[in-house]
Amino acid sequence: MPASSASRLAAATCSVEGEATAVIEISHQRSAGYGLCPGARPDFNPLARNDLSFLLEKNAQLHTHAVPAMETLYQQIMNTHNMILLTDAQGVILHTLGDADFIEKANRVALSAGVGWSEERMGTNAIGTAIAERAPSLVHADQHFLAANHFLTCSAAPITDHQGTVIGVLDVSSDRRSYHKHTMALVRMSALMIENQLFAANFEHAIILRFHTRAEFLGTLMEGMAAFSPGGRFLAANRNGLFQLGLSLPALQTHTFSSLFGLPVSALFDHYRTAAPGLLDLCMHNGVRVRARAELRLGSGVHALTSPDEHAQVPAPAPPAPARSRRLSGLRYLNTGDPQLEKVIDKVNKVLGRDIPILVMGETGTGKELLAQAIHNDSPRSMGPFVAVNCASIPETLIESELFGYEDGAFTGARKKGATGKILQANGGTLFLDEIGDMPVSLQAHLLRVLQERMVTPLGSSKSIPVNVELICATNHNLRERIAQGLFREDLYYRLNGLVVKLPPLRDRTDLETVVRKILATECETRQYAVSDEVLRLFRRHKWPGNFRQLTNLLRTAIIMAGDEPEIGIEHMPDDFLDDIDSMPEEPEAAAVPSAEQMVANGVQLGEMELTVILKSLEAHGGNVSATARALGVSRNTIYRKLPHLK
Repeated sequence: MPASSASRLAAATCSVEGEATAVIEISHQRSAGYGLCPGARPDFNPLARNDLSFLLEKNAQLHTHAVPAMETLYQQIMNTHNMILLTDAQGVILHTLGDADFIEKANRVALSAGVGWSEERMGTNAIGTAIAERAPSLVHADQHFLAANHFLTCSAAPITDHQGTVIGVLDVSSDRRSYHKHTMALVRMSALMIENQLFAANFEHAIILRFHTRAEFLGTLMEGMAAFSPGGRFLAANRNGLFQLGLSLPALQTHTFSSLFGLPVSALFDHYRTAAPGLLDLCMHNGVRVRARAELRLGSGVHALTSPDEHAQVPAPAPPAPARSRRLSGLRYLNTGDPQLEKVIDKVNKVLGRDIPILVMGETGTGKELLAQAIHNDSPRSMGPFVAVNCASIPETLIESELFGYEDGAFTGARKKGATGKILQANGGTLFLDEIGDMPVSLQAHLLRVLQERMVTPLGSSKSIPVNVELICATNHNLRERIAQGLFREDLYYRLNGLVVKLPPLRDRTDLETVVRKILATECETRQYAVSDEVLRLFRRHKWPGNFRQLTNLLRTAIIMAGDEPEIGIEHMPDDFLDDIDSMPEEPEAAAVPSAEQMVANGVQLGEMELTVILKSLEAHGGNVSATARALGVSRNTIYRKLPHLK
């Protein structure tokens, strides 16, 4: 290498290293500003199991698309004392994967699911610093702020959505002695892979254009991706798409397919009308030529663009299938054989269309919103809107404007022309107030007045607007206890509890196998999976603190782990689930049930014999009616008919 080239390379290397050192120094200053001490013990307080299940549900799309990329990455670095971590936007670890020996060591410094690794909690570290800097971050050995973490070397890259917002972090952590300079490149590539998968998943009703100046890069991580509405309006682009287009996202949002590529969107359909369409040859707005292919993404899958009607600029989407949608989300669909749930549905059916408010009680994750949606779909208001509001997830300062709306100029920072509140959005349909028990007391009087007067007054307005909504509320709190604590108005409680129903937790339901089949069918419509008897046995033992959210996330991950295998087995279950099972006492062995011939030979009458067999089998199966029915080869209804007190 010539001396001049070597000196330039050395200078560039020093510049990069200098920038990295500066980032670490600034991060250390932030860490000290948070009041952390280098000698402090790492925060060992993970989220409670229910809270972690809720967080996984909240980040379900990120988790679903990240796990395959993590698996691929792990195949490249396995057996090198590494672990791969996925976090949410705040640095809370959602999922881990790695070598068992290193995971055990990492657990000593709280590098495990449910623990937050923001700079505020852990000081300078790759995850927290990547979030703070919105850029890939390498933190090696004593660059970590906390001395307890000096044995680590960590490489992290933020994962952003199509709007450039950080939604998570991918990290590889290992023993400092296992440091390899190529690890960061692998992490960045894997993060980009996740971003591209998320980008494609977020535009189910759009034209997706994949493009690059070199045809051989199409279908790789280097391709640009841009989404357009069926009419050609620009919607979004991935990282490489933004780079190749050479414009910022706000600038691109003023463009169309035509203004960016010099062709009307109808030219795409003309191109794909041919029998064997090849790659598109396009000239971008900046004069650069690219090769491209286009897809029309519909809710039912990805389809090559087909020729439109002669007079249409865009293809007509496939007509919706309302009958299927209604069937999948109606009350009948929810009735899967559990007698407790059947009673709930019977009660609800009797008040449909009677203008009686419904209050749904139940633990977190028991399907309260699913029930509310089913009630709406089966009600006379099914053609109207269904508007759901989670009263616990909206900041107290914003919930009033969210519910009631506001006029132009109602407060600083408000949108011009104001905003329509959720109550008015639900006019003519159903308003679902989830976690109503967490609504601020100051707002409860306002809501009560709206419910009594059927009038809404937006913030900053003197005009009241008539509103007609069906009201469904849900809570996991005991509202009578909240009333006694002064946290809930008694008059509002009696206005809401026209019909009170309680959804049973998953551990108390007798239709677990049916629920599992329905979740699998919903999560994977393209193929059918069976669940092994051993897994079902473990499912029946588990307490399911996260209820359906937890089961759905577990099955969603199991589907990915199973891949092309037809049956989901123990090997596809996550470690934390198996750990929970291991900590539970073993099921008692089933007591032997005497045969009918033995009992008749002993002089037992037929009716007594039936009851005795059923009772012994119930005892052997821990009171589980479904298991008893299967063991005896009869239906559950037969059991309930013989023993009506079980209903």
